[in-house]
Amino acid sequence: MSSSPIEIVTAVWGAVVIVYLALFLYRSVVGMKEEDTLYLSVGEERMAAAQREVMKRIMKLESYTHKAGYAALAMSVILAGMWIYGVARQLL
Repeated sequence: MSSSPIEIVTAVWGAVVIVYLALFLYRSVVGMKEEDTLYLSVGEERMAAAQREVMKRIMKLESYTHKAGYAALAMSVILAGMWIYGVARQLL
């Protein structure tokens, strides 16, 4: 059973979108531990260190999330182009 190129691209697009959504949701879960403003006394330095770790994880996840988002966008454009080409070929 052979698959058409548009079916293959659709499957790859679906996988990329699922990865993007998973990264986006995981980043949201990690970001829930982030505080907007911290008022710490001298003895609460460990809380500041914990917030720095959270921010480091968010920044790392943000990089991957952006890459997956751009990949999903590129795959969407490719998929739309393939669909438009197929429709135009049938009409002409």
